[in-house]
Amino acid sequence: MTFNTDLIWIIARSTGVGSLVALTLSVLTGIALRTGSFAWLSHNRGVRVVHGFLTVLWIPLGLAHVIALLFDRYAQIGLLDLLVPFGVSYGRFAIGLGTIAAQLIVVVLISTWMRSSLTLGQWQAFHRLSYVAFVAAFAHGILSGTDLANPVVAALAWVTAAAVALVALRRITRVRLAQKSTARPA
Repeated sequence: MTFNTDLIWIIARSTGVGSLVALTLSVLTGIALRTGSFAWLSHNRGVRVVHGFLTVLWIPLGLAHVIALLFDRYAQIGLLDLLVPFGVSYGRFAIGLGTIAAQLIVVVLISTWMRSSLTLGQWQAFHRLSYVAFVAAFAHGILSGTDLANPVVAALAWVTAAAVALVALRRITRVRLAQKSTARPA
């Protein structure tokens, strides 16, 4: 490997991990803002600012990840692969999940910027795609990356997944319990 190849590899991997961390923290702060289980955070303006920043932070990290992979001669990813999932010659499923995750996050970002033009229900439906995007991004990293051999990267990946899963599960169960308590007996 030459220096340039090593540098491209490092940029691709570090921005991929960084974008997953930004997405994780964005999802976690988003849940904190919307759930009563984190009431002490839900009215915190700082959490709102951090949530917005993390969402926007994902854009340059995701773009740098993709651009670096375009220049990585081992990855052999072309421009069409950025738009059409499951078209690469290797790791078709894993790389395709990354494409889908990126596209879903773009949809969520666009819906956020268009929030005033959407009904609350429409905005929430688009925003819930963040969960699907997180799962796709996590699976993309687990299935396509070789970096899980590094214990720090592996721990970071599994901690992000566990944190989102636990907080999302807590939110879902609280919503269902609230729905049951407000339901009237027949």
